Amino acid sequence: MDPNLRTCGRKGHATYRPDEPELAARLHVETPAGTAWRCLRCGDFVPGESAGSGPADAAPVILRGRALRDATVLRLLAVERILRAVLLIGIGYVVLRFRHSEGNFQALFNRALPAAKPLARVFHFDLDHSPTIDRLRHLLTTKPSTLLLVAFAVFGYAAINLVEATGLWLMKRWGEYFATVATSLFLPLEVYELSERVTVLRVGAFIINLAAIAYLLLSKRLFGLRGGRAAFEAERQSESLLEVERSAVT
Repeated sequence: MDPNLRTCGRKGHATYRPDEPELAARLHVETPAGTAWRCLRCGDFVPGESAGSGPADAAPVILRGRALRDATVLRLLAVERILRAVLLIGIGYVVLRFRHSEGNFQALFNRALPAAKPLARVFHFDLDHSPTIDRLRHLLTTKPSTLLLVAFAVFGYAAINLVEATGLWLMKRWGEYFATVATSLFLPLEVYELSERVTVLRVGAFIINLAAIAYLLLSKRLFGLRGGRAAFEAERQSESLLEVERSAVT
């Protein structure tokens, strides 16, 4: 389905009556049912009065075509960042709870590990030499002050993801820059984690982040790429139905 029509079906048509007579004449028709105005998003003529009116320069910016698809991609990235932030907040909360209940967790771990060994042997899993178990043991012996720093670091990373999500969801240019820089800064850490152990989740996260950086740089023309902001704004205006009709008038 045409994304323009799909968006109009969800949000309603976006009609506008410009004050300029010649431009207004190109955007409306008279039908047996009355006046119909052209939707600035999907291009169809919609019976009834226009939803807005005023000078053409004051018309609302309507995303259509490629700009509308870009907005969908940005908001999908924003949702991914929000989900990641929620997960990080949960991890930080668990670390703080563990910091205040270290003795209880240590006793539970010491009881659970021997009880789990018979089942682990059935699946040929060596708990005595498992990297995961070694990391858990290290965590259990970590100082409370260190755990507090870990929790703050996790919450800080969650905050960064929330800022990214906000900027991307609102489709702000600063959000695109922030997301590109923040994601790039954490790529070396992801490479290091992959060098230690390759998992489906780590590879998937790494690919998503690389694709997001490439998309933002090239599609949004960040840091002067492909003509920079001026070229991006010119491309956006060229896809505006109102701009197309105004060009035809002039």
